[in-house]
Order: sequence, then C-alpha cells, then structure tokens
Amino acid sequence: MTTRRTIALVLVVVASVLAFTALPAIYLNRQLLNTDNYTQTSSKLLADPVIRDQVAVYLVDQLYSNVDVESQLRSALPTQLQALAGPAAGALRTAAERASKDILARPRAQQAWEDANRQAHIALLAVLDNRTDLLTQQGGNVVLDLKTLLEQLAARVGIGQRVVAALPDSAAQITVLRGNQLGAAQDATKFLKGLPIVLVALSLLCFVIALFVAPTRRRETVRGYGAGLIIAGALMLVVISLAGDQIVDSLARTQAMVPVVGDTWTIVTPLLRQATVATIGYGLVMVVGAWLAGPMGAAVAVRHALAPYLREPLVAWAVFAAIVAAVLFWWAPTPATRNPVTAVLLVALLAAGFEGLRRRTRRDVPEANLDVALAAHADRAKRLWHREKVA
Repeated sequence: MTTRRTIALVLVVVASVLAFTALPAIYLNRQLLNTDNYTQTSSKLLADPVIRDQVAVYLVDQLYSNVDVESQLRSALPTQLQALAGPAAGALRTAAERASKDILARPRAQQAWEDANRQAHIALLAVLDNRTDLLTQQGGNVVLDLKTLLEQLAARVGIGQRVVAALPDSAAQITVLRGNQLGAAQDATKFLKGLPIVLVALSLLCFVIALFVAPTRRRETVRGYGAGLIIAGALMLVVISLAGDQIVDSLARTQAMVPVVGDTWTIVTPLLRQATVATIGYGLVMVVGAWLAGPMGAAVAVRHALAPYLREPLVAWAVFAAIVAAVLFWWAPTPATRNPVTAVLLVALLAAGFEGLRRRTRRDVPEANLDVALAAHADRAKRLWHREKVA
C-alpha cells in the first residue's frame, strides 16, 4: 500500500468518524434551538396518553400544593357542614384527576400547552442569544407557565372562582433555566450552533483532500466514504437503541414510570433517527455511484446502455436536473434537502459525481451515438408492434 493510498484511507476514516459525531450535534441543534421543532415535539408528548396522564396528575398536585382546597371549601360551606370539608376535598381530588385527564385530551387544552411551550422556548432563545433581559424580569428564571391549564382544571372540577383566584402566579410553573445557569447556557448555545457546521465541513474537507491525495483511486475513495457514512448511521441507530434502554433504566424510578420515560424517548428522538437514516441514504448513493463507475460486468453493461445519452451534455444534464428537482425539491426526503444551503451543497456533490460518471462513460464507449441509439429503439418498437399485430 503506497503512502498516498494510506493517507487517503486515514482521511476517509477520519471523515466517517466526524460524520458520526456530527449526527448528535445536528440533532441537538435542530431539537433544542428550533422553536417549531421544540413545540411540535412538546405537542406530541401531550398527545401520548401515558405522558398526558402524568401531566394531569402533576396539574392536580400543583392545584392542591398551591391552594388549601380544604380550607377554601370549609369557608364556603355553612357552619353545620364545615366538618365535611376534609372528605369533600379528598373526593374532589379524585374527581380532579379524572377531569384533568379529560381536559388535556381536548383541543383547547392542547393548544394552551403548545402556546405555553412555544412562549417558553422563544423566551429561552432570546435569553440565550442575549437579546433580552427577560430572565431578570421573571425572577431570575425562564419558566414554562402552565397556569392556564391549571385554571381550566379548577373551573372544570367546579372548585369555584375563589380557589382559582387564590392560585399564586408561580402555580404550575416549571423552571427551564435558572439565573445562575445563564452564562454556561449561553456559552453552550454558541458552541452548539456552530458545532454541526464545523463537524460536517471537516468531514467533507477530509473526503475532498483524500480525493486529491490519491487521484488514481478516487472511485475507491468515494466508495470508502459512502461505506463510512453507512456504518456511521448504522452505529448511531444502535446507540439510539442502547441509550433508550439506559435512559429508561436510570430515570424510571418506579415501574409505573417505565412507559412514561420510554414514550418520551421515542417521541423526542425522531429528528436524530431522521438525520441518521439520511446519512445512510447519502452513503448508499455514493456506494452505488462508485459501483456504477467500476469495472464489474453489470456496471459496465449499465454504462454501455446509458452511453449514448450520457455523451450528449444537453440530454444528460436535462435528465439530471429533472431527477434532482423531483427528488431534492419536490420529494425533499431529508431536512438537508429543505435547507437552501445544504440543498445546494448536495446538488453540487451529485453534479460532481455525475460528471465523473459521464467522463468515465465517454472513455469506455467512445463510439456511442445518440441518433443510432434512438433509431435502434424505434426499430425495436416497430418490430414489437408488428409482432403484437400478428399475434
């Protein structure tokens, strides 16, 4: 193995490792720093019955923690019935849990949940980007305010406006970020914003350098990087599965919490799975392209069949443009195809590979002629038509 070939191989391995590490960085960036993705995920969480029931229990706990329901009932009852306030409060709690589960299944409550999560995330990003002093205005913390849902619950159960009025402003507020965590969170946000771009750029740079280091083995380099992307994606799928098991085991402190944690992990990881599957797809395209440009009999036969069309730039590039437009812009199977910058990068890489295939085909089949090929197709169609008429 020559020195150049060794260097190219090392660069391909490094590029593949960088692609693997880029996957969680891309996921965290899209999930944590994109308000639409964050809000959509939060809505899916509430739509899950297991998780929704836990939120319902939390709201009831908040209601009873922030308001002395028994005292409120006692003050509202006649003197001779005040002794029933305790049992009534207990019975009302059971009814409140049933009502809370019912309320959270309704569109109005789910919209309130979505709005609360969206506002909390917008506030969080504003604070992390140092675009507002909102953190100080909220008592030093960024919070997810579910008081609207709590008020709906109180009204539905029939506890009365006195209990609703007694709810403090801090009722059902979940702290997202504390004031003393601000500096570290802002630094982490800046790091996370640039990390995916850096890792992807370094991976592609290593791949490009490998192509130039060993110019006589470019097809093998493309195939190797494609295989590396496939392996990186497959390993990440394994990591997702193993991490899910570990997270469930570590966070589910009781058996009742196992389905809650499991469902949460399933709901919050689709963007990671999506990026992983896309990486495997990109790898497959590269491997197939490298095979198509190779010396294998089937690949040679395909090139010979396509040679008359690939040798004509206008025809070849028109078909290429139509396929790219259909796949990347109409179908748009991955997030990268829906982002203008990454979509242009993907098109550029595909175009470079396509041009390499065209040049290889021109060298292999210099005698190919489009007019002759079209005439042969027309003659074959006539003979087939004649055969069908005779039959």
